[in-house]
Amino acid sequence: MKTAALLVAAGRGTRAGEGLPKQWRPLAGRRVFDWSYAAFSQRADIDHILVVIHPDDEGYLPKGVEAVHGGATRTASVRAGLEGLEARGVTHVLIHDAARACTQPGLIADVVAALQTHAAAAPAVPVTDALWTGADRMVTGTQDRSGLYRAQTPQGFDLDKILAAHRAYNGDARDDVEIARAYGLEVAMTLGDEDNLKVTHAQDFARAERILRGHMDIRLGNGFDVHAFTEGDHVVLCGVPVPHTKALLGHSDADVGMHAITDAIYGALAEGDIGRHFPPTDPEWKGAASHIFLEHACTLARAKGFKIGNVDCTLICEAPKIGPHADAMQAELARIMGLDLNRVSVKATTSERLGFTGRQEGIAALATTTLVSL
Repeated sequence: MKTAALLVAAGRGTRAGEGLPKQWRPLAGRRVFDWSYAAFSQRADIDHILVVIHPDDEGYLPKGVEAVHGGATRTASVRAGLEGLEARGVTHVLIHDAARACTQPGLIADVVAALQTHAAAAPAVPVTDALWTGADRMVTGTQDRSGLYRAQTPQGFDLDKILAAHRAYNGDARDDVEIARAYGLEVAMTLGDEDNLKVTHAQDFARAERILRGHMDIRLGNGFDVHAFTEGDHVVLCGVPVPHTKALLGHSDADVGMHAITDAIYGALAEGDIGRHFPPTDPEWKGAASHIFLEHACTLARAKGFKIGNVDCTLICEAPKIGPHADAMQAELARIMGLDLNRVSVKATTSERLGFTGRQEGIAALATTTLVSL
């Protein structure tokens, strides 16, 4: 089973108000589209993602994201996307409205699981409110809600069957389940989610913002490292060479500050420490620049769906003096990590001449970092 996600993002979204099409508007620190894309890009059971966009929206598409142009209607756009997946070895497809930015992992997993035994499956929410009919802003009657459900996406299908269904269908459909059923496919229902709303009207942005803020995964990590002094004429701290009467002893360049920060990131990810990823027994890392370790930790965080919120590093030593070099350290860390300067803090303290740092036998560093889910 090879499953692709087809993200439909070709609409103009006029009901959401003036301005950019709704899928490209900001929402909870990202764009509507970015939230939807991330919901699928982080999944091991999704092998490929194809996006359907309007020809005018090429400039909004993130670098490296594959897309095809849609048509004049949603049905035409979905068909263009399905044809773009043909002959790629894909067996199943999840068709998702990019305007549904709040889709959670469990909902996607349920649809994928249902496709193991059904040719089509889609999430639905039972209608629980009383239903009325009306005209001219007056209630004209009631409607039985028994057996009624609200449809959601992603809607999953056997790719060959839903593509054949689209090719056989004339006109525009409300969704792909309608097209599948017209072709004779049976569609299994999975449990939908009240929070899986489709951003349609201007007021939907506020509700989606509240949902997404509540679902954010925030991690804290701490790192602590110590290196002893040895013979030398400078130390490397937070990527900056600092003149001193001694050097720091270590298998790598012994950058105690950068090591503490790296371990803080690994800790927030529950990924151990530097030694797990770069064993000190491995001669490959003898004398290695510590930015290699820090860059690896940052890349791993992004791969696991996190961005670094901020970093705070405290260097503990009697000498050398850190203050004259703190700005340079802050700038170098920000460059390596791809962060704004105001998200990186470097400061120093002494141990009041107590302990090994007080005796000027070495330097210690303590670091804290915050990771926020993308």
